[in-house]
Amino acid sequence: MRPYLLKECTWKSLKTHRYELAVLPWGATEAHNYHLPYGTDIFEADAISAEAGRKAWEKGGNLVVLPTIPFGVNTGQADIYLDINMNPSTQMAIIRDVLEVLNRQGVKKFLILNSHGGNDFKTALRELGLQFPDMLLFTSNWFQALDKSQYFEEEGDHADEMETALIQHLHPELVLPLEEAGDGKDKKSSIQGVRERWAWAERKWSQVTQDTGVGNPKKANPEKGKRYFEDVTDKVAQLFLDICEVKTDELYR
Repeated sequence: MRPYLLKECTWKSLKTHRYELAVLPWGATEAHNYHLPYGTDIFEADAISAEAGRKAWEKGGNLVVLPTIPFGVNTGQADIYLDINMNPSTQMAIIRDVLEVLNRQGVKKFLILNSHGGNDFKTALRELGLQFPDMLLFTSNWFQALDKSQYFEEEGDHADEMETALIQHLHPELVLPLEEAGDGKDKKSSIQGVRERWAWAERKWSQVTQDTGVGNPKKANPEKGKRYFEDVTDKVAQLFLDICEVKTDELYR
């Protein structure tokens, strides 16, 4: 039993223990090019939250990792077979219900560890912060914690070299041979402001990419994935520790 993973805890172990921070990993269920499983974001969320939780726990962090939410916002992929969409309003309702439990039971710090680019929890946490004023609410995207160019040669943001290398390291039995993968070539927006990233519109996935990937995965290998996994879990573990240790009246300095 790992005492920082709620799914492995027993009632006997939790009758007296009280946590400082609850972490909610959040993934998605969607196609990842031809070679990666639909559960890629879930596998990443599970592994990164568990390993970062271990590292933080062993340094004194009093945290609990909740079970991963497996569905994310996939509104731009409505015509991709079995990409399961969860609307932002549904996510909001789930977060509210979780916070009601945590707040009532005295866990006043909460972090969403996001594993899917289509999820964006800032607006929900702004609103919920007014409903739970005594709680500290955080969200983070682990895939933005490090400079990927220091680990990988090819740019991308979906089933790319980084995600492929991670799953090769974590679950090699679920990755098809890379010669079967598409090249992850994507079309860019016709709107200049969107290309420059100061304007935004949701990508219509089937119009952007033929293989559902964005980014060439062909240079991935498990050694790259292992190195990145160790470093990103170090970074996430430090975030867990920082939130555990911070006092409400010392949030800014």
